[in-house]
Formats: sequence, structure tokens, C-alpha cells
Amino acid sequence: MTTAMNPTPAAAAVQSQSLYQIAWRQFRKHPLARWGMFILGLLYLSALLAPFLSPYTATEYRSDEGRISWAPPTRVHFRTPEGQITRPFVYGVTREVDLETFRDRYVEDPNTRYPVRFFVQRPEQPYRLLGLIPSNVRLFGVDEPGRIFLWGTDNLGRDQFSRVLYGGQFSLSIGLIATVISVILGLILGGMAGYFRGWVDTLIMRLVEVLVAVPELFLLITLRALFPQDISPLVVMYFIIAILAVVGWGGIARTVRSQLLSTRELDYVQAAQALGANDSRIIARHMLPNSLSYIIVAVSLIIPGYILLESGLSFLGIGLVEPFSSWGTLLRVAQDGGFESFTGRPWVLIPGIFIFLAVIAWQFVGDGLRDAFDPRKRQ
Repeated sequence: MTTAMNPTPAAAAVQSQSLYQIAWRQFRKHPLARWGMFILGLLYLSALLAPFLSPYTATEYRSDEGRISWAPPTRVHFRTPEGQITRPFVYGVTREVDLETFRDRYVEDPNTRYPVRFFVQRPEQPYRLLGLIPSNVRLFGVDEPGRIFLWGTDNLGRDQFSRVLYGGQFSLSIGLIATVISVILGLILGGMAGYFRGWVDTLIMRLVEVLVAVPELFLLITLRALFPQDISPLVVMYFIIAILAVVGWGGIARTVRSQLLSTRELDYVQAAQALGANDSRIIARHMLPNSLSYIIVAVSLIIPGYILLESGLSFLGIGLVEPFSSWGTLLRVAQDGGFESFTGRPWVLIPGIFIFLAVIAWQFVGDGLRDAFDPRKRQ
């Protein structure tokens, strides 16, 4: 009896921990979730530091005869032809025409050598690191007229490595921004439906059913067709974010409503009403926090869906357009290349690898969060 009334220090420490402390401890034990966080950390860090990490801008290319279209990845050498180890360098390339296939072929010129330099200053291409710090320093580069293309070039001779990094800024951020807006709308409207009930509940739930009944892709294509083709790309970007958010809040609102319907009659809610607390305070301070664990898990699973949806829209040509780039628009270039993109120019498919990594990493994190908040799967 004494043991039951006086728990051990270890048991008391566990009892004193909050739900989120226990969930965080369980999340760290999930191996796939840890890998997902690591991959996402690398992806978002590379997107934030894209102007510094990339040797060129997303739209930079040569307009003269020196343009290098569909060039393969540049080979970086660490040994001279004599076998001596030296600082990394690349050779110049000359363009030849294959008389059998009539395609351009790029051959290294051993007589022209360009050393790879680090922390290169490019005053003609300034940028703001993290949107705040003015700079013109690039992590690496070569002197003109040399060029270095780690992942080859596209049809206009633009550096694929730089465009993938810049494209990640939009593809990764649109999932976060659209998800935040969807969650806010879902919490507000779902909270109103679950708390007020009556005609408010009926109106909001019928609106959710209309959104669910219409296919998302069809709705997005229809709404995008209402805007002119020559609209500013930035307006298109904001429009896509808004549409994705408006389409995606219904599922969150429905779940929040169901949870609030069950908590509305609990004693602490009734006590808050008896003390004169207004409706908005009761919903925000006493009822919605009970849905927070669900929202955390839902966010990690909604974001990859938005990334895929934006990539699909851009791939179809109704998403982000030039001169801005996303991973979907980069894959559209691969589509324009036809079957040859798979056989002769496989480097143009690299953006698809990044889409896969981002989606699978968010899925790993979502699975880890779901198991961490599930009491039946705690270790």
C-alpha cells in the first residue's frame, strides 16, 4: 500500500512530464523520423542558402555562340594529365556536331584549364542572403569564359544545379505557407462549427462537402484559367498559395469540429461559460488546445501533398512560370526534351529526385509524430 501511495522518483518524473515532452522523447526514438528530419534540414538549408551555394543565378545563360545547351555535368579534376595532385579544376569544352545523330557533343579541351575557386565575388550578381544580408559572394566558381555545371544544363544553357537550389525555395516554402493558411482556416471555421452548432455548423459543413466533392486538380485548373496568360509570375505564385489553402482547409475543419463537439459539454468548458468568458476565449484557450496533437500530425502529412500538387501544376504549365522556377517547372523542361531526356540527358530528371526526397522525408516525420502521440506505441 505504501508503494502504491508513494511512487518511485522515476515514476513521479514521468508523471510530471507534459504530453509534448513525452511525445518528443518518443519521436527521437523513431529511426525513420530522425532520417526524415535530417533530410528536411538539408533541403531547407540548401534552399535558404541557394544564392550562396549556387555558382550562377536561376536565369543566367549566355546569349552568344558560347551557349552550352543540354551540356552534361562538368567533370571536376583533381589530377593533372601527368598524375600530379592539384587543386580542383575543370577543362574548357568545345562543341562538336555528331554527324550520325546530328546532336551537339561537348568535348573537353585539355589545353584550356580553369581552376575552381571558392568564395568567389560576383559584383554583377548581388543578392540578399536570407532576404536580409546583402552579398555578392558565391561558394565556388571559375573564371570567365570557363563554366562549371555540376548537374549539366537545360535547353537554354542554364545551370541545372543552381536552378534546382533556387527552385527548392518555392517548392518547399509553398507547402509550409499553404499549410499554415489551411490550418488557420480549418481551426477557425471548424471551431465555430463545433462550438456554435445550429445553422453555423450546417453552413460550414455544407461548404466543406462542396469542396470535397470537386476534384482538387480540376478546380485548380479551372480557377487558373480565369486569369490571363501574361499575368505576373509573382501574382501566379500568390494565387497558387491562396487556392491551395482554400481547397485544403476542409479536412482539418471537419476533424476539429468533431473534437470540439465532444469537449463542448465538459466541466471546464461549462465552468468557463459560467464565469463569463466570451466565446472566442473559450474556443481558443480551452477547446482548441485539445486538438493540437492532431494538428501537429496533420501538418506534417499535409505539406508533402501540397508539394506534389504544386509540382504537378507547374509540370502541366499552369503553375509557376518563367523567369521563376520550381521543381515542377524544371521537370517540364525534361518533358519538352521527350524520350531523349531519359536516354541522352538524364540529368534533367534530378528535380524529380528532390521532389521524392522532400515528400518521403515529410512522410517519415509524419509517421514518427503519429506514433509519438499514440499512447499504445510508446516505449
